Amino acid sequence: MLLAAGLCVETVALLTILGIAIIFIGMMKDSFLNRKFKYTYSNASTYLILTNVLVFLATYYSNIRIKNIPLVYWLSLIPGCVNMGWVWQFVTYMFVHNSLSHLFFNMFALLMFGRAVERALGTREFLLFYFLCGILGGVVNYLFYIIQGVYGVAVMGASGSVYALLFLCAVLFPTARILFFFIFPVRMPVAVFIYIAIEILDQALGLRLGVAHLIHLSCIAIAWLYVLIRFRLNPIRVWRENL
Repeated sequence: MLLAAGLCVETVALLTILGIAIIFIGMMKDSFLNRKFKYTYSNASTYLILTNVLVFLATYYSNIRIKNIPLVYWLSLIPGCVNMGWVWQFVTYMFVHNSLSHLFFNMFALLMFGRAVERALGTREFLLFYFLCGILGGVVNYLFYIIQGVYGVAVMGASGSVYALLFLCAVLFPTARILFFFIFPVRMPVAVFIYIAIEILDQALGLRLGVAHLIHLSCIAIAWLYVLIRFRLNPIRVWRENL
């Protein structure tokens, strides 16, 4: 356990140095990190939703096993399994959900925010953003659990990437409004800050146990860096100019 914790500390240090280097390179003029994709639109958000639904059906309404291990454990993000080399879980966990309501609300948000982002930026940029935020959020969550010595927890759900999409929508469409909790109309940047506050309080106070608050927060932070580096946009400045 001490060895694992030590390795994680070293990994965090390396990732921090790498992150600083990426930010520095990204802020340089005409960096490869700022090159834009040719615009295409393939309705990938809909295919992501269909894939999530199919994975949900396969994991909870079938008896699929691989080497006598239920499929859900192969696909969820489990720190102990990642340590055994199951690195695909950094991707597949985003397609696993633990209940019909969990699936519904994530897919509803993906439909709203994902389609808007994809239409605005194109399918390639959308997919890069979606998977990069989800994967790096999973890595942050993995390191957090490993440092704590927790190896058996199963992390699942697309909510980290969905939170990142909400953040990006707030930057792209700062004057747009959404119905907060389906009742109160608020501008998207305001909704982002409300959700951040809720997630911080839940994480600090241990509320809503079983919800991966750290992934939500880390994916928002990664989205912030993505916008800052790749689009060279300061979200705070954008919101100040439009609110």
